[in-house]
Amino acid sequence: MPDLADAERALGYTFRNKALLSVCFTHASVAGEESNERLEFLGDAVIGLYVTDRLYRGSAASEGQLTERRKRYVSREALEEAEHRLGLLRYLRYAGGEDALRGKTASNLFEAAAGAIYLDGGWAAAEEFLSRTLVEADAPNYKTALQEYVQQRTHATPVYDSREDEDGFFCEVRALGRSAQGRGATKKLAEQAAARSLFGILTEQ
Repeated sequence: MPDLADAERALGYTFRNKALLSVCFTHASVAGEESNERLEFLGDAVIGLYVTDRLYRGSAASEGQLTERRKRYVSREALEEAEHRLGLLRYLRYAGGEDALRGKTASNLFEAAAGAIYLDGGWAAAEEFLSRTLVEADAPNYKTALQEYVQQRTHATPVYDSREDEDGFFCEVRALGRSAQGRGATKKLAEQAAARSLFGILTEQ
């Protein structure tokens, strides 16, 4: 059984309620015991509020820009990176072999930890934990992703039509007989937004 005292050291937080700590590190595959799924649910909201508050107070960016940046903090990739830096999976109790750790296990565990710390120590404790551990994932380059996807299927490249208007920049991109639009504070951001939309349309077909 994993040593939960070591888990506390990895988290950088000492629990008053050790039962809550045990639940935090119990995977749903362990039969007959309370799992950390409810803590994941709570932690998702705690992380979302923390990031939203931090971005709102720290930037004068528009709602759309704040939303895009928030995604890079709360994405599966960002939460997995945060978990990986702490090495929390080594303390997780699970059953069924390594297959149980596939999918979103790492990001879910980080969410559970945030939820457990919030319940045990309140908002100040959760905020301190997240300020130390949460990372911003790199923004995906959807223009590159779209171009690679299109060029795997044709010799043509996506065609971008961008213009500036009173709300910033507007862009329409066309490829493979489909089109999509995007907006942004700069031409580059508008093109990325349009590329992201079209990439989503093409890959969902």
